Parts: sequence; structure tokens; C-alpha cells
Amino acid sequence: MRNKGIFAAFVVMVLCGLSPLVAAPMIERGIDVFTTTANGKTFYDFAANPIPAGFFCKGSTAFTGRVALKGLPLETEIPGQLLGSDTVVERLDDAAFDENGVARTRVRFRALSLVSIVPIKTSCGAFHLYITLDGPQRATPMRIYRTHEQGGTFLAPLTAAVRMTFVPVKGRSSRRLVLTGSVNFPGHDIPWSLESNPAVNMKRIPPVVVDTNGDLVPDSLLSGTSNFAPGWSPRGDVVPKAGCRLCQPETCHSYSGEQHCTGPVYACDGMPCPDIQ
Repeated sequence: MRNKGIFAAFVVMVLCGLSPLVAAPMIERGIDVFTTTANGKTFYDFAANPIPAGFFCKGSTAFTGRVALKGLPLETEIPGQLLGSDTVVERLDDAAFDENGVARTRVRFRALSLVSIVPIKTSCGAFHLYITLDGPQRATPMRIYRTHEQGGTFLAPLTAAVRMTFVPVKGRSSRRLVLTGSVNFPGHDIPWSLESNPAVNMKRIPPVVVDTNGDLVPDSLLSGTSNFAPGWSPRGDVVPKAGCRLCQPETCHSYSGEQHCTGPVYACDGMPCPDIQ
């Protein structure tokens, strides 16, 4: 009798045009936070768009080098509320799945804080490079595909208007120098999972006031994280390092000489993840 009941329920779902995937919960709007590790995978390459001669000081040559970057934790009104994250991306709308298991929203950068791993060497001395956002950011479309009970993949091209601040370490120049630019990453398939998936090690972050313009003063109230866990495999099939727990999976975006990779972040030797309390 129990098997007949299960079969009858399945028939009703088919007749109603439903399926377990279509009946997915709505993906709530919210922020996604990331940590950029100092593993050399994140960089800005000036070969295609050199820093002009004379920029660093009179007589300096054009700079065409590649600068490796790492994350610098964002300042928040409540210290540590973003748990060391340096990148915040916001999904602007709730996203409901259609009959094909596709949901649509818009996404944009809200905060970014990167610094060169080692100073840039020039004939005018050495400079630290800091990269932050430059003003309001453009929203781009995001499509979320549900292919698994616990998640699927998403496609989200990203664009960022950035401010590059060069701070002298020592040398002939004693003033900060600023350039502006833009980075456009085409979308590619990235896994996602529901935050409730037991394989996901993430903690919800409540609404938070964040420094979004790089002046180290928290200035904008952002909505917290939601039920969306970007980068996490819905199948829970990512194998972490031996003796370690995966706290944040690796996610990379790259195009035309620029690459931004967040994660992987591990907790080893029995330590908890930085985003698990």
C-alpha cells in the first residue's frame, strides 16, 4: 500500500506539470562574499594596457608587468562581520525557477579590496598597488540552472570599474598615484548549491555596513547572505586536502590579462572554518 501511495503522488506531480527540481525554493536576493588567497592566481597584467612613461615620476619608463594580488579584508561597521572577506558580489533580485529549471537575476560588484603581494619595482622606487571599486557598478544578467536536488550551475558575466592606487614604499616619489580602469569577465559555468546542503560549510551573514569605496570607512548597508552558496558542488563531491576541511571552494574569473580567483580556503588540524561559529 505504501508503494502505491508513493506512485500515486508521483502521478499527481506529473499530471500537474511539476517535478522535484521545478519545485525548488526561490533563490533569495543577497550578497555573496569571497576571500582572495595569496597563491598567485589573482593578477592584473599591464602588458595590454601599459602604465604610461612618466607616471611614477619624471623619466619613469612605461610599466608592462604583471602584478600578483591578494585580498585585504574589508572594513565593516562591526569589526570582522565579513569574516575576512575582501570581495562582495550582490544578487539584486529574488530568482524563481521556471518550468525548465532556470532562474534569472542581476548581479554586480559591491565591494573589492585587493593589494599587491609584493611591491612594484620602478626606477622611481617601489609601490604597493591597491585595487578597489571606482563608483557605482553596472549590473549584469545572471542565470541560475538547477540540475540537481541541491543545486546546479550558474552563469554570470561580471564587470567592474576599478581604482588602482599606487602607494610609495620609499624612493623619489612621496605621493599616492591613481589610475582608473575596467575589468570585464565573461560568464562561465560555476557550480552552486543550496546553503542548506550538508556538504556546504558556510554561515549566514546578516545585513552588514561595508566600506565600498576603499577609504577604509564603512559606508553602505548591504543585505546579508541568502540560501545561495556559489562555488559549492551540489553533489558534495569536492575532495579537500588530507586532514583539512574545505571552507570556501576555489572560483576563478579571467579574461584578457586579468584573473581573480577566490579560495580555496581550508581549516586543518581540527580547526573550524573561519565562517563557521
